[in-house]
Amino acid sequence: MRLQGFEATAGVAPLSRRRFLKIAGLAGGGFALGLAGLPEMANADNGGAPKAPSPPQAFVVIAPDNTVTIAVNRLEFGQGVHTALPMVLADELDVPWASVRSVLAPAGDAYRDPGFGIQMTGGSTALRNSFGQYRELGARARAMLVAAAAKQWNVDPSACTAQQGVVTAGSQRATYGELAHAAMALPIPATVTLKDPSQFRIIGKPTPRLDAASKLHGDPVFGIDTRLKDMVVAVVAHPPRFGGKVKTFNADKALAIKGVREVMLVPVDRDGTGIAVVADGYWPAKQGRDALQIDWEDAGSRAGTKALYEEYGKLATQPGMVALASAHGDIDAAIKGASRVIDAEYRLPYLAHAPMEPLNCTMQAEISGNKATGVKVWVGSQFQTVDQAAIARTLALPTEKVTLYTMMAGGGFGRRAVPTSDYLVESAGVLRAWIARGHAEPLKVMWSREDDIKGGYYRPLHVHRARIGFDAKGQVLGWQHAIVGQSIIIGTPFEPFLVKNGVDSTMTEGIVENEYGLPMQVSAHHPKTDVAVLWWRSVGNTHTAFVKETLIDEMATAAKQDPVAWRMARLDPTHHARHRDALQLAVDRSGYGKRKLPKGHAWGVAVHESFGTVVAYVVDVSVVKGEARVHRVTAGVHCNRVVNPLTAEAQVQGACIFGLSMIRPGFAIEMENGVVKNSNFPDYPPPRMPDAPPIDVFFVPSEDPPAGLGEPGVPPLAPAVANAVFRLTGKRQRQTPFVLA
Repeated sequence: MRLQGFEATAGVAPLSRRRFLKIAGLAGGGFALGLAGLPEMANADNGGAPKAPSPPQAFVVIAPDNTVTIAVNRLEFGQGVHTALPMVLADELDVPWASVRSVLAPAGDAYRDPGFGIQMTGGSTALRNSFGQYRELGARARAMLVAAAAKQWNVDPSACTAQQGVVTAGSQRATYGELAHAAMALPIPATVTLKDPSQFRIIGKPTPRLDAASKLHGDPVFGIDTRLKDMVVAVVAHPPRFGGKVKTFNADKALAIKGVREVMLVPVDRDGTGIAVVADGYWPAKQGRDALQIDWEDAGSRAGTKALYEEYGKLATQPGMVALASAHGDIDAAIKGASRVIDAEYRLPYLAHAPMEPLNCTMQAEISGNKATGVKVWVGSQFQTVDQAAIARTLALPTEKVTLYTMMAGGGFGRRAVPTSDYLVESAGVLRAWIARGHAEPLKVMWSREDDIKGGYYRPLHVHRARIGFDAKGQVLGWQHAIVGQSIIIGTPFEPFLVKNGVDSTMTEGIVENEYGLPMQVSAHHPKTDVAVLWWRSVGNTHTAFVKETLIDEMATAAKQDPVAWRMARLDPTHHARHRDALQLAVDRSGYGKRKLPKGHAWGVAVHESFGTVVAYVVDVSVVKGEARVHRVTAGVHCNRVVNPLTAEAQVQGACIFGLSMIRPGFAIEMENGVVKNSNFPDYPPPRMPDAPPIDVFFVPSEDPPAGLGEPGVPPLAPAVANAVFRLTGKRQRQTPFVLA
């Protein structure tokens, strides 16, 4: 980690005021638009008053050599936002793309999501919420540069033209780098005129990622790469059950290992306790932990997946909270009078996030006596505002005394966006114990792969029960649907917004929308267990889309209709035109219904909307040695305007592989008597390179503002494959992972 002499050309370092100023060359006597005089951002809740305009000074540095450095208010963890948001701002600013660099912004009020009011990355909102924001930032910076030139030349701003990093007025000419120092001191315009999209030079063009070269070269850009002088590393022995506590422990063997500095009792998540081993590096710390002798109290969760499935299955047959009321009369009576009834139970397991970079956090404290008076934090956080406040509470510090640098992360899929800030609170607790022992060295807390998979905050286990009645012609008379699963929202700060009438809307999203216009009612149950649960990439859509789209295929079969034709007949051309366009695009590009597949292969289809984007998959599948083998995926995607086609395509391909993991044998977190049985990739196997099929991605053209794209590619994959498997085997899949034998 280059902590000194940061080079902007790397485009991947965390942002601090000192580094941002250094980028701009302030120490050398020249400066530009950036940071100085940063206005306060308006609070998200300001009583309905107009929000203050976004301050370009917090986001843009233009150096005297005309290099433009743009701060990204999100976490970059593979989705390409480190490039896409700078593309948006640079287009409105009107600078050559070759002059653009980007950095990740630290925790700060200026960088809060304009929709949510906190700094965060999640819900596929980066471009969805900040596209307009970054356009306005670029336009405001451009207007300030024009105003500075007009003032210098004593002309009206309307006489000036700003283009490709240069302002002109008649024969007069000045580069942005020459004007930026003066422009910084000018008022921020309250309103600006944005470009007509026909004038875009960068948006919509396939653009290589700014962070690609550094990652390919192996430069240290991730949180786990952080190295500080005299830094030590801590690993924590967590209780085998969630909420468990240490009864007694013997640290003699751990302390005998070379490099081990301290062994300390520390608090861990869910009111448990654990043992932190601090050493000169990760390996001696891990060896020390392995050598510990710990007697755990007989406390903590006793959950078991088998028992939970049975309990949830019984709940699914009982009346629950109403998530979607019927608009078609008495559904129960309609089903009782049906010629044929589907009565199906679906079981969907706990799932771990398992990002390639395990959880980690580096902290360096300012110390007075045996207490921290301030702390710097290097971490790949999805929730900067929440995490900064949690660290401050744990260390009894004012929030402004916590400086949080956003590092790139090697994946997250939701695990780095925890309302409890569990691993950061744990890290702060280890730091506090370290300081109390009289130490001042910076400390990095690292999780192993086993810690990560056993550490909880899983996608919840769910049971769905569907009862669908048909008439003699296969027409749907009524659909009763019950969903049982833990709430990931109740008890968090998001509860007031996402829980209605007791129902966690993140659990029912993806099915209550009822886009096919069927006579339907949905109910929900939220049983409580001690298992820590959280959103997982695409949240509730991961299970609702699977259940819904396999049942839709079953309905089409009951009606003796082609599954694409059945869907098209029920997707309203006015209200669901985007569904129809995405599905038709996937069908046309795949050759579905026209191209003959090899013997032993079958088509599968699914379409689903989440986070404002519709994704339709047509898959070519066979069954090999009792497993589904996907030979090709064709995706039709309607995500509105595509900012960077290269990263957009990669997002859908990555989400498709992520969705493929759901059907893999063994890809389920199993618990027995409160203990997680999985430990690493051999018993929680993600797809490998040989499992990855060719994935062709096609986008429906659109001029509308971007919708979400990080997550929508996940939900339709598993049901599309399941529908193909039915055509090959005659067996419906009522669970993930699939059971084909």
